[in-house]
Amino acid sequence: MTPLLRTEIPGRPVRRGKVRDVYDFGDFLLLVATDRISAFDWVLPSGIPDKGRVLTQISDFWFRRLQVQHHLISTNVSDLPLPADVDRESLAGRSMIVRKTQVAPIECVVRGYLSGSGWKEYQQSGEVCGVKLPPGLKESDRLPEPIFTPAIKAETGHDENVSFATTCNIVGLEVATRLRDLSLDLYAQGAAYALEKGIIIADTKFEFGRVEGEMILIDEVLTPDSSRFWPQNAYEPGRPQASYDKQFVRDWLETQPWDKNSPPPELPDDVIRRTREKYVEAYEVLTGQEFAWK
Repeated sequence: MTPLLRTEIPGRPVRRGKVRDVYDFGDFLLLVATDRISAFDWVLPSGIPDKGRVLTQISDFWFRRLQVQHHLISTNVSDLPLPADVDRESLAGRSMIVRKTQVAPIECVVRGYLSGSGWKEYQQSGEVCGVKLPPGLKESDRLPEPIFTPAIKAETGHDENVSFATTCNIVGLEVATRLRDLSLDLYAQGAAYALEKGIIIADTKFEFGRVEGEMILIDEVLTPDSSRFWPQNAYEPGRPQASYDKQFVRDWLETQPWDKNSPPPELPDDVIRRTREKYVEAYEVLTGQEFAWK
């Protein structure tokens, strides 16, 4: 299998993120999830075949399931006025036609468990993004209730965690409250469903945009790239958890003589294969459907 690392649609303005190529079609956007993969703030030279399709299919599943207004119009590339020489087959399964919105400048993070940067911050202060937590919690512990821990989007590097008060200063109390309430509600919906399927959603981030005065859900939703997915049958507080994501990639890179300040190395075939398997497994466990591009 050959990963798709870059797409081309002649004549259309494009913005390329770490994973997605975003094309402007005037009244709407085309989001194409490539097979690029990032780690330690670098886009790696190797891709994971079908990763973009997994992310798109999982997002499509959640957009249809969650009780929320959203930006998705269609996932059918046949609905697009594309030039005749564009390879539509390569875009199939990884494309979302979406409404344009005024994007909120806040990463809406919800944490149900204590992990990652939240665990580090808790060890230092007993708080996460200004939210005071009970003493004595262990790494990966379930929190008494999910917490909203927003972040400011960074063009490069890590997003910066901020307090709710700072969020209010940026977007105003009304918008900040709406973002918080939407995020907590969506996390509750998604986490409850996933747990029925044997997946713990430890934390996740949502993005929202305003259109016609309404704040709606945009971007990707509850995927292994935007969330920590843990298999429930292996969950054990007090340590890091196994996960349905790019942990194989991170673990392998940590064993390499790479300083994380220069271009990263190519991934070996077995790491690529095992990472792909984890992404596909996440889709199949969540949806109960076989991944169509096997």
